[in-house]
Amino acid sequence: MYKALYNHIERFTALTFEEKEILDSFLTPLSLKKKEFLHQAGESCRKNYFVVKGCLRLYFIDIKGAEQTTQFAIENWWISDLTSFISQKTSEFYIQAAEPTEVIYIERRNYDTLFNRLPMLEKYFRLIYQKLHQASQLRIKYLYSQTAEERYVNFNKLFPEFVQRVPQYMLASYLGFTPEFLSKIRSKK
Repeated sequence: MYKALYNHIERFTALTFEEKEILDSFLTPLSLKKKEFLHQAGESCRKNYFVVKGCLRLYFIDIKGAEQTTQFAIENWWISDLTSFISQKTSEFYIQAAEPTEVIYIERRNYDTLFNRLPMLEKYFRLIYQKLHQASQLRIKYLYSQTAEERYVNFNKLFPEFVQRVPQYMLASYLGFTPEFLSKIRSKK
C-alpha cells in the first residue's frame, strides 16, 4: 500500500531503503466506506491524508446550511484542513469519502520528528503545498472570472474521468453553483 506514496515522493526527492523503513514507522493505512468521515468540524485536524485509491472531499457548511466543497483529493493527492493541522486550532471543515477510499496518514504530532529524521521530506511537503496553493489560486480566479458554464466546461475538459466519479451535488458545490444548474448545463450537451 505504501508503494503509491513512495512513487509519489520519488517524483520530488529520492529515498533510500533505510529512509523508507524510517518513514514506514510514521505511516498508518486506513480504508473508508463511501460517505465515511475522516474529520469533523469542531475538532482539531491532527492528520494529513494521502489518497492511495478513491476520492475525498473537504467541505464546510455555509450560513444557509448548504455544503460547500472546497477541495477534492484523488489518487496521489494529500488532503487536510491545513490551517487547523498547522495551528492545531478547531476546524470548520469536514473531510469525507466521496467513494470507497484507501488512505495513508501521518499524525501532526510526528511531523517535527519525521522532518528531523528525514529532512528531504520537508522539501517534498513544501513542493506539495506549493502545488496545492497554486491550484487553490486558480480555482478562485476561475470562480470570479468565468461563467458557471465556462467553469464546468473547462473542468470537464481538464478532468473528464473525475466528473464521472463524484456525485453531481458535490461537483456543483465545488464549481460554485447548484445541482439543478449543473443539470441544465449537462442537458445542453
